[in-house]
Amino acid sequence: MTIHDEILTIANKIANTGKKPTVALIKTKLSQTVPLPLLISALKTWQHDPEFISLPEDTPQTSTKNREEAEPLPHSLSEELKEMKQEIVELKLLMKEFLAQQNK
Repeated sequence: MTIHDEILTIANKIANTGKKPTVALIKTKLSQTVPLPLLISALKTWQHDPEFISLPEDTPQTSTKNREEAEPLPHSLSEELKEMKQEIVELKLLMKEFLAQQNK
């Protein structure tokens, strides 16, 4: 599970209890320290999905062909784009941290 998925899962669990997910609430439940900009970014993109409270660890990955048959192409592209944008945000944050460490 990526840190982004963990943040979304925690936000859904909090929302399922009737509370509004906040940065502070999510931060206390994370398994690792997360840069605040990443946490804020993930929470901004979060939309409540009551069913997304964990990711199955042992389910086999569907092949690309099966996934395309199961989902319409625009939806797949939209999801891929969303994941790529999140990876870019994470990479930018990592790069900023790296550069800050180099400048010390």
